[in-house]
Amino acid sequence: MTAVRIPAVLRPAVGGEKELDIDGATVGEVVNTLAERFPSLRDQLLTGDGQLNRFVNVYVNGQDVRYLDGLGTKVEPRDEVRLLPAMAGG
Repeated sequence: MTAVRIPAVLRPAVGGEKELDIDGATVGEVVNTLAERFPSLRDQLLTGDGQLNRFVNVYVNGQDVRYLDGLGTKVEPRDEVRLLPAMAGG
């Protein structure tokens, strides 16, 4: 299973958990499984057509998936996936 780190802003949607173990061979499978288990996350993580929301950064072992294969980025058991929603401010 892949360890998915949940930032504080998303923890209320996952029952306060800081980390969840999610099955999946790709980032897309992991994110979709997470969204299925916690439906309130779907709109925060994915667009209507199933792509990553542009305001969410996803990292696999510290590497931004936007510079890898996006949702097709392969993950191995015990890889770390971090979800980081962009924060606006001024």
